[in-house]
Amino acid sequence: MELGTATGITRDVSASGVFFETDATYALASEISFAVQLETPGGKMMLRCKGEIVRIEPRGKRVGVAVKIVESTMVPVN
Repeated sequence: MELGTATGITRDVSASGVFFETDATYALASEISFAVQLETPGGKMMLRCKGEIVRIEPRGKRVGVAVKIVESTMVPVN
C-alpha cells in the first residue's frame, strides 16, 4: 500500500473501505489518499483512493487505520 511518503500493510479491503497497518501517524476524521496494487484476471491494477479515517487502533509498534473510501479509480499497472 502506498500512502504518499509512507507505506502500509493492507489487512482488509472492501468496496467501501480499507484497513491497514503502518508506522505513520494519522488523525481520526482526517482525509487520506492512498493506492493499493491488486492482482486481477486481467493483470495488475492500481486502486487509487481518497478517503476519511474512521478508526485508529494501536497495534504494538504500528497503528491500525480504518478508512472509508469516498472516491476511487482503478488503473492498469504498466
